[in-house]
Amino acid sequence: MQNVKGTYDYFGVEQAIRKKVQASLQEIFELYDFEGMDTSVLNELDLLRSKYAGGDEILKEMYQLTDQGKRSLGLRYDLTIPFAKVIALNPGIELPYKRYEIGKVFRDGPVKRGRLREFIQCDVDVVGVEGPEAEAELMQLAAEAFNRLEIPIVLRWNNRRYLGEVLESIGIPSEKKLTVMLTLDKIKKVGKEDIVTELESKGLDIRIIDEILGLIDTENPTFEQISCKYGIQKYPGALEVMALQELIVKLDLEQICKFDPFLSRGLSFYTGTVYEIFDASDSFTSSLGGGGRYDSIIGQLVGKQDIQYPTVGLSFGMESIIEMMSTRTSQIQPPSVVVIPIGDTIAETLKVSAELRKSGIRARIDTSKRKLKKSLASASSKGIPYVILIGENEALAGNLRLKDMNEMTETVVNVSEAIGLLKY
Repeated sequence: MQNVKGTYDYFGVEQAIRKKVQASLQEIFELYDFEGMDTSVLNELDLLRSKYAGGDEILKEMYQLTDQGKRSLGLRYDLTIPFAKVIALNPGIELPYKRYEIGKVFRDGPVKRGRLREFIQCDVDVVGVEGPEAEAELMQLAAEAFNRLEIPIVLRWNNRRYLGEVLESIGIPSEKKLTVMLTLDKIKKVGKEDIVTELESKGLDIRIIDEILGLIDTENPTFEQISCKYGIQKYPGALEVMALQELIVKLDLEQICKFDPFLSRGLSFYTGTVYEIFDASDSFTSSLGGGGRYDSIIGQLVGKQDIQYPTVGLSFGMESIIEMMSTRTSQIQPPSVVVIPIGDTIAETLKVSAELRKSGIRARIDTSKRKLKKSLASASSKGIPYVILIGENEALAGNLRLKDMNEMTETVVNVSEAIGLLKY
């Protein structure tokens, strides 16, 4: 037997890390008043193929199947389209509406580090807020989430409407804006020669290519520099950038949130702000999250292309985050106590363990029947601070022996006294 390529089973310390990360993020989401959601894994194929779905590359990686009723179905490849479906199917939902979802998605793509075929996505989305306050709140949330996880980050952000305005000012035809955006998005991943080759393959005039290269060669070009150069300060996209930038400064987020004029992200459905999160120390190169504004998806799904549902989302790169956290096994706490039966005291051991757990004390029962010396050595090696021994004499007296593994002391107490000492 073997696992399907690109899928894994998780248990032990590895699973504990995964659950710890998920629990930490869920706590923050609810602190920010996001409501939990669980969307269906199985969806109509037409929905997943809809115009504002994931783009050609993701659609090629979609798992497709036919059920016994000959219906064409697919497994979700992200959590955004299923969320948009929920909003479209439930017009009575009060807006603004904020939700989070943590769940598995599936992509039949190439398998490599950071890319699996079955993996967890973790999304937060806000629908019904037109202004930049929605993006700003998600940036705040991201900063706090990674601070709690003790991962220093940089959040690179841009606005696709603004980037489109820049490209139009350079002279790029409207029908080629998107494909040029996707090329510019690769600047930090491929060399300049590759960028030139791609631009030339799009049939662009040499003057336009030179203008783009001049912009690329400018060291850390700012929003103000670019806008002044092309005279687009009052264009709609530029005004959106300015409004969000002002909020970022007022919220003291400018050290984390860095404007990147070439960022566009690969998905075709983004309509405004886009952002991507990276490890600030550069020790981990894969993206730790990303998202943006997608105002057109829900209207498309309900057949009202002229109506926009202003929506902003942020997806955490769970697998990348977990991989970074996996080196911190010390963060996974062992049980507070191991209860060891000595002789025929398993019933008393189970009863005492139940009392401990009722009081919120994480307890493990050692039923290995090893020699006591080996059981104590095992508890010590795992960093378990206390051991409870229940022999037949203790069981008859209603007592137990509580061993402090750090102080190497032993005390005879009853269950209530043990709970008091362990909780202290």
